[in-house]
Amino acid sequence: MKQIARALLRYFIKGLLIVVPLGAAFLLIFWAVKSIDDALNLSGMLWTDPKTGKPVYIPGLGILNVLVIILVAGILVTNVVTDPIKRWFYRWLNRLPLLNFLYSSIKDLTEAFVGEEKKFNEPVLVEVNEFGLKKIGFIVQKDLSALNLPGDVAVYFPYSYSFAGQVVIISADKVKHIDKSAADMMKFVISGGVSGLH
Repeated sequence: MKQIARALLRYFIKGLLIVVPLGAAFLLIFWAVKSIDDALNLSGMLWTDPKTGKPVYIPGLGILNVLVIILVAGILVTNVVTDPIKRWFYRWLNRLPLLNFLYSSIKDLTEAFVGEEKKFNEPVLVEVNEFGLKKIGFIVQKDLSALNLPGDVAVYFPYSYSFAGQVVIISADKVKHIDKSAADMMKFVISGGVSGLH
């Protein structure tokens, strides 16, 4: 009887290790998609049921709105928006310091992951104290001569179980490159060191 109970417990734990992360990932994706869809779904404003007079909700229309807006913006920026229009836009944006700060920060972060000049693609190991403590980070700036810091680099250290992180300036000779993919190293750090190394 004890052997059956032990076997059932072992199967339960193995099932738990599969179901919980998968379920949590699906729930997180579902929550993000539903939140965006609810926030940007205009079907209730545009259509009403002729019989009841109540707004008609069409699931997925908010996500479709986002995809269409992104696609149209990409087409316009690529084919229609000229340099004088871009300069005018940035001049106008500079007059609104808070909006400019938010826009440029979010734009830089977005470009770091999906832009032509991706950041977070160069994982490094940095010794941070005299006791040999090392941290995994990603080089985000190699040339800091604009800050009067030649020979130094900017390294981003993501926090575990978070999208937050910390940028530090350190001498380039204290940075050791890691021969692993950036995606694996990011997964390793974000997961608290329990995944990503294969």
